[in-house]
Amino acid sequence: MIQPQTLLNVADNSGARKLMCIRIIGASHRRYAHIGDVIIAVVKEAGPKATIERSEVVRAVIVRTCKELKRDNGIIIRYDDNAAVIIDQAGNPKGTRIFGAIAEELRQLNFTKIISLAPEIL
Repeated sequence: MIQPQTLLNVADNSGARKLMCIRIIGASHRRYAHIGDVIIAVVKEAGPKATIERSEVVRAVIVRTCKELKRDNGIIIRYDDNAAVIIDQAGNPKGTRIFGAIAEELRQLNFTKIISLAPEIL
């Protein structure tokens, strides 16, 4: 469960290292975001030669959460960290590589480019 002020790791090579969620996209009064939700975040840490700079406001899709994700077949998936991938307005990732495991639920939400770049899909 991601809410405003939550710190997230960045799971791509766009240059940002840490994000802080400032708004959840989709509904006006949603309190929490889960895997596959789009958020607006601010970059808290960035690499020294990154194209994305610190304090830049970006859109990101959540790919991992510490809170459990229960599937219809009874499987429960839990990750060690909260992570997101920075995207553009069209929903394509800004980075060219994705790090770490990605949930299968992103495929149904039409983030197929992120799925194709991911090294492991759970």
